[in-house]
Amino acid sequence: MNSWDVSLACLLVGMIAVSLLSNVVVLICFLYSPDIRKQVPGLFILNLTCCNLLMTVVNMPLTLAGMLNKQQPGGDRLCHIVGFLETFLTTNSMLSMAALSIDRWVAVVFPLSYHSKMRYKDAALIVGYTWLHSISFPIAALSLSWLGFHHLYASCTLYSKRHEERVPFGVFTGVFHALSFLLSFVVLCFTYLKVLKVARFHCKRIDVITMQTLVLLVDIHPSVRERCLEEQKRRRQRATKKISTFIGTFLLCFAPYVITRLVELSYIGPISYHWGVFSKCLAYSKAASDPFVYSLLRHQYKKSWKDILNRILKRGSINSSGLTGDSHSQNILQITE
Repeated sequence: MNSWDVSLACLLVGMIAVSLLSNVVVLICFLYSPDIRKQVPGLFILNLTCCNLLMTVVNMPLTLAGMLNKQQPGGDRLCHIVGFLETFLTTNSMLSMAALSIDRWVAVVFPLSYHSKMRYKDAALIVGYTWLHSISFPIAALSLSWLGFHHLYASCTLYSKRHEERVPFGVFTGVFHALSFLLSFVVLCFTYLKVLKVARFHCKRIDVITMQTLVLLVDIHPSVRERCLEEQKRRRQRATKKISTFIGTFLLCFAPYVITRLVELSYIGPISYHWGVFSKCLAYSKAASDPFVYSLLRHQYKKSWKDILNRILKRGSINSSGLTGDSHSQNILQITE
């Protein structure tokens, strides 16, 4: 193995560790907090988290084995199952992100009618559609024997070995990416840009009220005035940063792999093996970044995880009190609280 192979293997191992830990934390927070479970976006995040966990546990390790051994891990039947799962999970993850963006769009653009337009039953129907949409492509690929080990990506994925099927397989691959990656990307752009427009409008209204207040308060201290102006600037940038993160991570992680697949089918020229594996690793990195982008950096998930840690620490301190005495346990409780 050369330095590139070692670097890519280490990158994939790191992504497996981060993805597994972060998605498990999201799942624990969802199960622990009734408030998160009651909210409609929680159902989309649960679906996304389960897809990411399955991808992390099944597909990533087998891709790592394919990278290290330079050959198909296991037999053809196992590879067909793994390729089926990868196609299904990737599409389901993309559509779940699109569903989350639709939920935010309805909540921000139609706040008064949000609870009537986006009920838990409606969210369940959307999740049901994502499953039907996602499973249709791997079923079609399996029936046409278009699942197998692709050496360029060191993974079991959509692949046709027969040269005479290149044209129909290319059409199928193009339609698949159009109805998974491109469709989700268009929905993300449309919904989040609408959200950004509304957010900027409200920021302008708040800025006008703030400036009018600052003008009326003649005796206000200069430091207070400066803090108000800085808060205005942060408020304007906050929505832009969040939406840029949602769209940017989706594009950065999935676009190189999708473009590589399409270029590979266009007979332009040979593609480097290391680039193929790297683009596959970028697609896998979405499973590691999703928990932070959509869940763990939000207030509710931070609060839930802090509550869980506090309970664990308090239990540990209570158990230690039976061994070290009451005075020592009181000191530990004071420190943990």
